[in-house]
Amino acid sequence: MTVETIYIARHGYRMNWVTDDWQSVTGLPRDPPLAAYGLTQAQELGDYFLSLPENKRPTIILSSPYYRCLQTAVPTAQKLGLPLYVEHGLSEWYSPVAPSTGLHPRPASATELRAYFPEIDDSWKSIYYPSRKGEDISAVHDRANGLLRALIPTLERKFAGKHQRVLLVSHAATVIALTHELFGNRELPLRVGCCSLTELRREPGESRTVGCWVAERLADGAHLREGATRDWGFEDAIIRDGQVINDSGQPGTENELDEPVGLQVHLLPAEISAHM
Repeated sequence: MTVETIYIARHGYRMNWVTDDWQSVTGLPRDPPLAAYGLTQAQELGDYFLSLPENKRPTIILSSPYYRCLQTAVPTAQKLGLPLYVEHGLSEWYSPVAPSTGLHPRPASATELRAYFPEIDDSWKSIYYPSRKGEDISAVHDRANGLLRALIPTLERKFAGKHQRVLLVSHAATVIALTHELFGNRELPLRVGCCSLTELRREPGESRTVGCWVAERLADGAHLREGATRDWGFEDAIIRDGQVINDSGQPGTENELDEPVGLQVHLLPAEISAHM
């Protein structure tokens, strides 16, 4: 059995959009938790999936390691009794770091994050890591493409076809890049609101992993009482001379190594890694 449906959700409404007086639960910079409204959205997302017939519900969840994404994923995992895996390839998008400013933050491992979210199954090892040096818009799409081309067949083989319907929980830019790659169209206009849901179905008979999916819904908020809010699109990125402007790295990381980075080929099944 192959993966036939991919659901992609953006995290809920963030605490730092409500107040400047917030603390990172994990201690990681730039890792705000959800606001109360975002927690409500996460519950509504889980309720929506619970309302579906069993043959439409996701059977596995992979989430970005950022706290707000895991908070968004947990209600669905609890309501449906699903495994929750952490995948760094679904992480936040940061623009390239300015010279001599260090590296962007990276969240902890799945095992460490279990201290906050016991629902996490840490048997899954992340197969892709974005560079802590940041990415331009093309690079975040390349990351999404590389992740999907490895992730989909790995799920099919690792779990022996058990999971035909997958839920990915991520961030606005990454959600858009994933959707673009599954469609095979990086120019598709798309804005993604908090806790919105994209549902993509693989075209019948297709063996490809990207460029062969059709939309049942795109960044839809119909499952949310107040609809999808605070939407974002790549047109909101600050561009200078045709490129996104650089961002500052995290102070104190100037001498840290940017590793691991990219596709972790050694973690893939042999028949997949041979073609990567």
